[in-house]
Amino acid sequence: MNEIQSLWERMSAVSPAPATWVVQTTAVVAVVLVVEPRSWRLTRNVVTIVHEGAHLLVALLFGRRLKGVRLHSDTSGVAISSGKPTGPGVVLMTFAGYVGPAVLGLGAAWVLGTGHAVAVLWIGVAALAAMLVLVRNLYGLFSLSLAGALLFGLVWFGTQDQQVAAAYLITLFMLLAASRPVIELQRHRAKGAAPNSDADQLARLTRIPGLVWVGLFLVVTVSCLVVGGGWILSPVIG
Repeated sequence: MNEIQSLWERMSAVSPAPATWVVQTTAVVAVVLVVEPRSWRLTRNVVTIVHEGAHLLVALLFGRRLKGVRLHSDTSGVAISSGKPTGPGVVLMTFAGYVGPAVLGLGAAWVLGTGHAVAVLWIGVAALAAMLVLVRNLYGLFSLSLAGALLFGLVWFGTQDQQVAAAYLITLFMLLAASRPVIELQRHRAKGAAPNSDADQLARLTRIPGLVWVGLFLVVTVSCLVVGGGWILSPVIG
């Protein structure tokens, strides 16, 4: 019982607001991780994890049976579930992938505003642990294990300042990174290289053109960036 109480206290601990320079620095680092090509080749794997996790979460919410998840070294992935092949649940499940990182970033930005920065990291640990149960390939196992170990190390051994800085970095990265795969998706679609993309699957499910779905992905991701980024940066700028 004492161990459970101690764990809860760790998870629900209130963190002091970070210094202005910490927020500014994490924002700059997040931009570099998204914009710099070599960094992006590595960090895009994190976006893929969240993308596939969003598919799985919405599938679960709509009563579908989760079968597994695969993550690949080319930063692609696939979430596997079974259930009705059509219907609103399938549409929302398919739509969730590309907007998942942005929505996660928006939620994390709200949590940061409540002063519970460490909770952002614990949520990540719990989500990665759940996905580990479903992973079905070695690269996926490696990716999820590495990300989970890094986050757990931070929440268990990191200082409060390190935890706060990491939470802000992760949140800003998610908000900034979410739109780039959408833009990349449309580039591939324009070349005819992504006939089975989420946007094209949605087009087949709804008879609404894939380009419209790409536009909706972009609207949601940019909106989350504007709102979530405003929550985080307005106290600094102001």
